[in-house]
Amino acid sequence: MGENDFLTPKAIANRIKAKGLQKLRWYCQMCRKQCRDVNRLKCHCLSESHQRQMQIFGQNPDRILSGYSEEFERNFLDLMKRSHRFSRVAATVVYNEFINDRHHVHMNSTQWETLTGFVKNLGRTGKCKVEEAPKGWFISYMDTDSEMLLKERMKNKRIKLDVVEEEKHEREIQKQIEKAEQFKTPWEAEENERKAVNKELNLERGMKIRFSLGRGSAAKAEKIESCRHIFPLG
Repeated sequence: MGENDFLTPKAIANRIKAKGLQKLRWYCQMCRKQCRDVNRLKCHCLSESHQRQMQIFGQNPDRILSGYSEEFERNFLDLMKRSHRFSRVAATVVYNEFINDRHHVHMNSTQWETLTGFVKNLGRTGKCKVEEAPKGWFISYMDTDSEMLLKERMKNKRIKLDVVEEEKHEREIQKQIEKAEQFKTPWEAEENERKAVNKELNLERGMKIRFSLGRGSAAKAEKIESCRHIFPLG
């Protein structure tokens, strides 16, 4: 069996060591490769695959750096949301839980150089409540998603209540209109009958006046006046 065979004690020991968490400064983020010591890291940096990845990084370093920073912050906040959503906890405790995953985005590949700078950025952006204590920095997760959902739910509830109140008000107005029409109908019938009677009376009066002042009456008046001239009285 060769010295570097798969089942040799040395190969088994190396695989066991590789499963554990190694030093973060010996991790290559671009290649996502963990090295066990500085010599392995130097050998890796001279490899052809690493050189290709560095060429890609050199083409747009700001975009890649910002992408790693966003991914680090998002994963860190996800851990806070899952494990310490309603508690005040030391930033170092959360960070130690975060780096237990050996394939996490390392801080040395982000825009923050120290954990303190990263924690201050969380407090400045309002994503966490940050407090400085004698024992270090303490952070509390700001559940902005739940607050937004709660505000949206309350807004929808108010809108529904306003719609219900408006419909209720319209129904009350319609009921009042119907009641007014019911009370108004008999009076309208009587009023219409009275108007019809008055109209008929006015027509009858007009006919009488027209007959009294007709041509026959005028002729009779003329005959009487002519007789007075022929046969004067007194």
